[in-house]
Amino acid sequence: MKKYLFLFLLISFWSCTTTKEAEQAPMAMDELAERYVKTLLKLGQYDGDIVDAYYGPEGWKPTAPAADTLPAEEFLKEFRFIQQQLMAQKPESLSEDEKRRLAMFQKQVLAAITKVEMMQGKKYSFDEEAKLLYDAEPPHYELAYFDSILNAIDQQLPGKGSIAERWDAYRARFEIPKEKLEPVFNAAISEARKRTKAHYNLPDQENFKMEFVTDKAWSGYNYYKGNGYSLIQINTDFPIYIERAIDLASHEGYPGHHVFNALLEKNLVNDKGWKEYSVYPLFSPQSLIAEGSANYGIDVAFPADDRIRFEREVLFPLAGLDPAEADRYYAILEKIGQLDFAGNEAARLYLNGEISREEAADMLVKYNLYKKDKALQRTRFMDKYRSYVINYNLGQQLVREYIEARGGTDENPEKRWELFEEILSNPYTASMLK
Repeated sequence: MKKYLFLFLLISFWSCTTTKEAEQAPMAMDELAERYVKTLLKLGQYDGDIVDAYYGPEGWKPTAPAADTLPAEEFLKEFRFIQQQLMAQKPESLSEDEKRRLAMFQKQVLAAITKVEMMQGKKYSFDEEAKLLYDAEPPHYELAYFDSILNAIDQQLPGKGSIAERWDAYRARFEIPKEKLEPVFNAAISEARKRTKAHYNLPDQENFKMEFVTDKAWSGYNYYKGNGYSLIQINTDFPIYIERAIDLASHEGYPGHHVFNALLEKNLVNDKGWKEYSVYPLFSPQSLIAEGSANYGIDVAFPADDRIRFEREVLFPLAGLDPAEADRYYAILEKIGQLDFAGNEAARLYLNGEISREEAADMLVKYNLYKKDKALQRTRFMDKYRSYVINYNLGQQLVREYIEARGGTDENPEKRWELFEEILSNPYTASMLK
C-alpha cells in the first residue's frame, strides 16, 4: 500500500511540475510575431513614419481610433513582454535559421522600445540612438580628413572661385531638364530592372508605379504596398542631375528597396511564415540593411565603367546633355562620395545640440558641396529622421565589406549578385555583417 501511495505521490508531483514548467514555457515566436506586428501597427497611429510598409493580414490592422495622447506605458509593457519572451527562448532547440530569426527579432523589439521611449521624450545621444535603433556604431571622423579630400577635388575642378561655387557651375552642365525627367528615369529603371531580373527570380506579379512629387524632405522614396508592388516617388524640389537617374532607379527600385521588400515578403513571410517581416518598422535595424543594400545595389547592377558607358550612350542623349565631360564628371563625383561621412558628423553635432541648424547647413555646404537651400532641406531630414542618416553610408560600407570579403568583387560579379541576394532574403543586422 505504501509503495502505491509513494508512486501516486511521485506521479502527482511530476504532473504538477510538468504543468508548471509548461505554464512557464516561452510563447512560440509565431505567436510573439503576431503580437509584435499588431502592437507596431497601433504605434504607427501616433507617428506616420513608424510603419514604412505592411503586407500582413488585413485583420491585424487596428480598428479602434488612436487615443488623444500616446499610451506609452501600454506600448512599453507589451514590447517588453515580447522582449522577455524572446530572451526566454532556448536557442539550443532552434535550427540555425531560427537562431538568426531570433537574433534579428530581439533587435527589432529593442528598437521598438527605444522608439516609444523617444516618443515619450527620452533623449539619447546620436551614437546611443544609432546603436539602439539600428544595431550600429557610427564611426567618427576628424574634419581634417575631409579637408584633405576637398584639396584633391580643388585640383580637379575647372574655373575660379570657391570649391562649392565651381562645383555648382560645373555640375549645371549635367542637370536633367524637367521635361526630360520622365523618359530618362523610365530608361534608367527599365535597365536596372532588366539587369536584376537576369539574376533573380522575382515574383511574377512584381511591378511598380513611378511619380514625380514636390515638398519632401527626401530625394526619392519607395512605398512598398505588398504582393510585389511599389509606389516610387521622385522629389523635384531641387535640380536632378544625370547620375541621380541610375542612383534612384537602383536604390528605390532594382535591386534596391523594391526588390528587398519583394524578396522578404516572398521568402520570409510567404514561404517561412515569419509574420514579423510583414511589417517594416522604419526606425529599426532592418533599415540599415535596407538603405545600405539599396546604395550598394547601384554598384551591383551598374559597375563603374559599365555605368558610364550606359549613361553616355543612352541617358545623356535622352536628357539632351553632352557626354564629352562624362569621365571627368564621374571622377569628381567619386571624390565627392568620399566626403559622404561628413554629413554624419554634421548630423551628430547638430542633433547632440553642439551646433545650430545654420552651422550644420554650413558644414554641409563646405564638406558635401550642397547649395545652402539644399543643405537646409537636409537639416529638415535630420530633424525628422535623426540618426537614420547613418543607414545610407555606413550601411553601404558594411554590406560592401561583407560581400567583398566573401568573394563578391568586380572580378566575380556573379558571386556578388549571389551574396547580395542572400542579404536581401534573410535576417541581417549591422552586427551580423561583421
